[in-house]
Amino acid sequence: MTLSEKLNEDYKAAMKSGEKVRVETLRLLRAQLKQEQIDKRRPLAPEDEMAALSNAAKKRREAIASYQQAGRGDLMEKEQAELAVIASYLPQALSPEELAQIIDAAIKESGSASAGDLGKVMGKIMPQIKGRADGKLAQQMVRERLGG
Repeated sequence: MTLSEKLNEDYKAAMKSGEKVRVETLRLLRAQLKQEQIDKRRPLAPEDEMAALSNAAKKRREAIASYQQAGRGDLMEKEQAELAVIASYLPQALSPEELAQIIDAAIKESGSASAGDLGKVMGKIMPQIKGRADGKLAQQMVRERLGG
């Protein structure tokens, strides 16, 4: 079952059970996937679907941070609820320890020693962590380890 099919099934179930936030979030996700398919002019591959969901989750995290700074708890809670729904469809996130292991292995493998090698290390780890860890957090951890 593809992600689109799973979203459709879950959407129908949420409609029947009356879960308003879940229905709204799934409707938005289905529309986003449909738009991606139209933009690419071909059916979406599983990695394209995951990228679209990761993008949606990232937007929610950024909105949560903005609303928190602005003191808008009501809107922040709505975004958090949507993020929880989206996160249920994403792969299990890497723990900080797992991310650190991947970064350390990439640094060792590439022979990187200074902050100037940041791009080299990031190029090695991004395919491994895509959709499972925040790129900004990974970049910050790499910088710390390279002494930059």
